[in-house]
Amino acid sequence: MSNEPSSPVRGNFDSSSSPARTNDGNVRQVSSPALFYNTSSSQPDTYERDSGTQYRRNVPAAQGSSPFFYPSSHDDRNSSLGSHRREQLAESRTTPGRNLTSDLGNDPVASLSSSFGGRASNRIHMRRNDIHASDLSSPRRIVDLDVRSGVPTSSSSALPSEATEPLRIIWGTNVSIQECANDFRSFLMSFKYKYRKILDDREILVNSTTDEELYYVKQLNEMRELGVSNLNLDARNLLAYKQTEELYYQLLNYPQEVISIMDQTIKDCMVSLVVDNNLEHDLDDIETRFYKVRPYNVETVRGMRELNPTDLDKLISLKGLVLRSTPVIPDMKVAFFKCNVCDHTMAVEIDRGVIQEPARCERVDCNEPNSMSLVHNRCSYADKQVIKLQETPDLVPDGQTPHSVSLCVYDELVDSCRAGDRIEVTGTFRSVPIRANPRQRILKSLYKTYIDVVHVKKVSDKRLDIDTSTVEQELLQNKLNLSDIQELRRITAEDIAKIKEVAKREDLYELLARSIAPSIYELDDVKKGILLQLFGGANKKFTKGGRYRGDINILLCGDPATSKSQILQYVHKIAPRGVYTSGKGSSAVGLTAYITRDVDTKQLVLESGALVLSDGGVCCIDEFDKMSDSTRSVLHEVMEQQTISIAKAGIITTLNARASILASANPIGSRYNPNLPVTENIDLPPPLLSRFDLVYLVLDKVDESTDRELAEHLTSLYIEDRPQHVATDDVLAVEFLTTYINYAKENIQPVITEQAKTELVRAYVGMRKIGDDSRSDEKRITATTRQLESMIRLSEAHAKMRLSEQVEIQDVQEAVRLIRSAIKDYATDPKTGKIDMNLVQTGKSVIQRKLEEDLAREILRILTDHTSDSMSFNELNKQINEHSQDRVDSSDISEALSRLQQEDKLIVLGEGVRRSIRLNVRV
Repeated sequence: MSNEPSSPVRGNFDSSSSPARTNDGNVRQVSSPALFYNTSSSQPDTYERDSGTQYRRNVPAAQGSSPFFYPSSHDDRNSSLGSHRREQLAESRTTPGRNLTSDLGNDPVASLSSSFGGRASNRIHMRRNDIHASDLSSPRRIVDLDVRSGVPTSSSSALPSEATEPLRIIWGTNVSIQECANDFRSFLMSFKYKYRKILDDREILVNSTTDEELYYVKQLNEMRELGVSNLNLDARNLLAYKQTEELYYQLLNYPQEVISIMDQTIKDCMVSLVVDNNLEHDLDDIETRFYKVRPYNVETVRGMRELNPTDLDKLISLKGLVLRSTPVIPDMKVAFFKCNVCDHTMAVEIDRGVIQEPARCERVDCNEPNSMSLVHNRCSYADKQVIKLQETPDLVPDGQTPHSVSLCVYDELVDSCRAGDRIEVTGTFRSVPIRANPRQRILKSLYKTYIDVVHVKKVSDKRLDIDTSTVEQELLQNKLNLSDIQELRRITAEDIAKIKEVAKREDLYELLARSIAPSIYELDDVKKGILLQLFGGANKKFTKGGRYRGDINILLCGDPATSKSQILQYVHKIAPRGVYTSGKGSSAVGLTAYITRDVDTKQLVLESGALVLSDGGVCCIDEFDKMSDSTRSVLHEVMEQQTISIAKAGIITTLNARASILASANPIGSRYNPNLPVTENIDLPPPLLSRFDLVYLVLDKVDESTDRELAEHLTSLYIEDRPQHVATDDVLAVEFLTTYINYAKENIQPVITEQAKTELVRAYVGMRKIGDDSRSDEKRITATTRQLESMIRLSEAHAKMRLSEQVEIQDVQEAVRLIRSAIKDYATDPKTGKIDMNLVQTGKSVIQRKLEEDLAREILRILTDHTSDSMSFNELNKQINEHSQDRVDSSDISEALSRLQQEDKLIVLGEGVRRSIRLNVRV
C-alpha cells in the first residue's frame, strides 16, 4: 500500500484532468499505455454500494490494471444476472448477425461487465492479473479506436459490421480483441483430437470415437458437472487448429491480455452450452464463477540460462527442481478504509500491485485530510506462495553452479508442489525494480526477475511418479482439482490395456528385470532386487500406534569396475524425486537439512538436503563407505523411522524422509577379501549395515567363459548400441516400464493371505533353525525380525509387480530366495563357512566372541597363579602364547585387557609394552 504520487510511466492520471490537445483540437497521444481514447471523463469517481460504503475506482483514466475494466459496484441493471443473460441470448437468436461475445467489443468502458459486474463477492477473482504487474512496467492496455481512422488490424475481415462501433485492440499492437475471442470460441466448440494427431504425424484410427468427438466441448461439460473452474489448455492444440495458429503466437507474446480474453470466452461458451442443453438451473452458478485458462506445453521449453530481457512479459516454460516454498502469503486485493472522524468507509482496489491510500475523506460533509485508516479484517486477500526453482543436475553445464529463479503461484496453484519435485512451469516472465531504501522512492537500475505461474506440471514420461501411499496425507491436503490429478497420472486406457496384457506373460518377472539397465551384463538377482525396490511394499499405519515402512533399502558392495555406479545412475534417471549424491562429497547437513538466510526476507530458513528432497522417491548414494562418521550417524534415524529431527538456530522440527536408499560401497583396499567378514571388508558400522533389506556382493571373479561373454557384450554395445544377448523385443521401453510401475503403485495394494502368512512364519522359523548346533552351547543367530519385515516388504512388492491384490505363496518364496541369497553372501563367517547374523549386527561372530571370553579367563588365571602382585605385558603375552595352540595377536590381548579393566577386574598401569597388570583385589 502506498500514497506516493503516480508515475507517468504507470499512467495514473487524476480523474479531473482531461486529455491533452494539440492546436488543431485533436487528442494528443499521451505516452501512457493506459489511455482510453474514446472514454468519457464524465463518469463518477465513486459509486455507492450498501449503506454508507463507497467504492472508489483507483485510476479512472486507466479503468483498472486488467486489460478489461471489471466494475466492482452493484448495478441495478445487472441485479439478476441469469435473467439478463437469458434475454441477451434470446436476442442473439432473433437478431441476425449478433455475436454472443459482443461484450468484448461493443462497450468501450464496461467491457465484460455483463458477465462480471454486480457480483461483489467475485471481485478478488476478477482482478486476475493485478498481482502480476510490476511497479514501473505498465501492462499493455485495451485501446478503443475509431474504425474510420483507418488503423489496420491483424485481420481486416474481422471488422465489426457497424462502422460506427469502436474497434478494441491491445495497446501497441494491431491485435483485435474481438478476433481473438471469436477464434478461441471457434476452437473450443469445434476442436477434435484428430487435428492434434495430424500435427504430431500420428496415425488416426478409423471409426475412433475419441478422435472425432468435440474435445473441449466434452471438457467444458465435465467442468460444469464437477464444479471445476480451471481449464488446462494444451497450447499445441492451438497450433493444430488452423484458425488459432495466429492466436498461439499472440498468446506467447501478450499472455496477460490474451489469457484474460480466453477466460471470458470460456464463460460465454459455458453459458451457451447451458442454454443449448436447456440446463438453465445451472446458469446462475455459472454466472457467479470465474473461469481460468491455464496454458501449458508451449513449443519450446526454455533453460534458465537462456532467459534475457527480451522475454519480459512473455509466456515461457521452464523445467527445474523445487528447492523450497514459502508458507501461504495473504496478498491484499481490496483495501478497506475507515474515516476516523465521521466513520465513513470506502474500499480501494489494487492497481498493478499498489493500493493508493485516500488522501482525505471523500464524504462531502467531512472532507478531513489524512483521516482514513486501514481496517485489516475488512480487507480482501488472495493466496500467494513463492517457490524457489533450481536447474536440475543434468541441465547444468560442466564446471558451473546451478541457476535458480523465483516463482509466484496464486490461488489453486498454492501447495501444488513441494521440495524435491521436478516440475515444468508455464508462466509470464516478470521484472520488479529494487529500491535503494524501502522508505524512499529512489530505485536502482537493476531489476529482479520472477515468473508468474499459470500452470504447473509434475511428471515426465521417463520418470516414475511419487509413491502415493507414502505421501497420501500430503496429497489429500493439496488443493489439486480433478484436471490436475488426471494430468499427474496420465495413464490412458490404451496404456492400461497394454499393461494388463504384459502382466499375463509367464516370464513377466524376468522381462521386467531385463528391462532394468539392459546395458549391464548379468547381475540378475541385483536387478530383481532393484525392480522390487521400485515397486515397493505397502506403508502401514496401525490404529494402536506405530508406522511400518514399505520402502526397501539396498546396498551394493564389491570390487571396482562391476557396474555399481552405472546401476545407481540408471535408477536415478527413472526414480521419482530421486537425488544422486556421493558419500565423499556429502556432509551431514547436506543429506538432512541446513540453515541459511533468505536473500529477500533476510530471515533464517531451513533448506532441505538430499534425503528430504527424496521424500517419496529413491535416494542414490555412491561411495557410501567414504562418508564421515557424523554423516553416517544421521542415517540411522532415516533408514528405520524415516524422519529427520532438527534443532538448529531456534528451529525445532521433524522432517519426513520417507525414501528408499540405494547405496554402493567399495571394500577397504578396493578389493574384497573373502577371508574376512563383511564388516572388516566394508568401513560401515554394523547397526547401519543391518538396516539394509538386501546387501549384494558384486565381485570380480576370474572365469574365462564369463570374461569372454562380458567382452563380447561390451563390444556389441559400441557397435550396435544394444546388448548382444538381448533381443529388442525382450526389453521394455523406459516409458512403458515407468508407466507399468506407476500403475501398479497407484492401483494395487496387496493384502497378505492366510496361506502367505503361514509360509512367512515357516520361512522365518526355518531360517532361525539354521543356527542350531547340538555340539555348541551358544546358538548362532541366522535371522532377526528385520529379515522377517524385509520378507513381507519384498513379498508385497512382488505381488504388486504381478498386479495381484493378494500376496500369495509364490511371492513369499521369491522374497525368501532373494534374502537367503543375499545373506549367504554377506553374512557367512569365512572361518566356519556358516551363516551368522552376529557378524552384521555386532561385527563379531559367535566363534570370535567365544575366543574373546576364553582369552579373558586365561588372563585372569595367569594373574591369579602369578606369585608377584603385578606382571608386565611382555611376560603376559609370552605365557598366553605358550599355553595356546594358535598364536594370539598382541592387539587381541590389549583389547581383552581393556574390557577387563572396564569391568574393574584388572588394574593396568603404564602404556604400550611397559604396561604392568595386576588384579583388582577389592573386587
